[in-house]
Amino acid sequence: MHLYDLWFILIALLWVGYFFLEGFDFGVGVLTQTMARNSTERRVLINTIAPVWDGNEVWVIAAAGATFAAFPDWYATLFSGFYIPLLIIVLCLIGRGVSFEYRAKRDSMRWQHSWEQITFWTSVIIPFLWGVIFANMVRGIAIDRQKSYVGSPGDLFNGYAILGGFATLVLFTCHGAIFAALKTDGEIRERARKLVPVLGLASLLLLLAFLLWTQANSGNGQSLGVMIVAFVALPIALFFNQLGREGWAFVFSALTVVASFAMLFLTLFPDVMPSTLNPAWSLTVSNASSASYTLTVMTIVAAIFAPLIIIYQSWTYWVFSKRIAVHHIPAGH
Repeated sequence: MHLYDLWFILIALLWVGYFFLEGFDFGVGVLTQTMARNSTERRVLINTIAPVWDGNEVWVIAAAGATFAAFPDWYATLFSGFYIPLLIIVLCLIGRGVSFEYRAKRDSMRWQHSWEQITFWTSVIIPFLWGVIFANMVRGIAIDRQKSYVGSPGDLFNGYAILGGFATLVLFTCHGAIFAALKTDGEIRERARKLVPVLGLASLLLLLAFLLWTQANSGNGQSLGVMIVAFVALPIALFFNQLGREGWAFVFSALTVVASFAMLFLTLFPDVMPSTLNPAWSLTVSNASSASYTLTVMTIVAAIFAPLIIIYQSWTYWVFSKRIAVHHIPAGH
């Protein structure tokens, strides 16, 4: 295996890990307005992700940084071609983080309601745009001989990409509902459990359409196997949710997210960004990668620091593993 093949796998793992962790994070943000009935319940939902949301975002920073260093041409084409949706995502990530921190800074209900709206809408927009971006990466975009994107921003919002955006949004919301049921107690927990089957069915239908379309266009035997895993794991998650076994439901919900995005990378390889103008102009793991020396140094650094980050983040989840409920929120907060 070449080092550029290894780094494609590592970058894929970073993105898949990001979507697994931030998936339920975004889903909880959507539920703050669609499931919570008052400000206190919204506070409970926000508190379920408060200790971990910023740690989850480390994964996307690592993925972008690794792409920049290991595949500079991929990074340049990706961040120029998808400049507008990526800019919107960055602004939403900033606004979302600020909304968590500033919501409780004043007692004014209007103040809190405004920040809660920002939490909700950014949690809707970001996963939808990630779905659009990754769908276009798999489908291919207009890349010329100089490895530059020559299409328009409107070209990114085609039928396949929009389907990918909605499939991602609904899947993450279902993932978030299962996480909310796992992390809360009392009425909120029961309400989340009742919402999961509805979101799960919608996710299954959208995933079925999106992943089958993906498989038909650019799939292979490996992607087919992973797609089947995604389709099997989601009903199992719904089954455990009905039994009140939220832990196992979350495991299989996470497996659905991981398998779905892993399938996209399996259909993409060995390309990193296919060209719709001429297949010979596509960016691949070999023609878009850095020099061997750069990849060697990156491999050594990753081998040292990646395990430390995973251990630290796992410890954080362990420390904050207890359930919370409305009665844990002090009066006046």
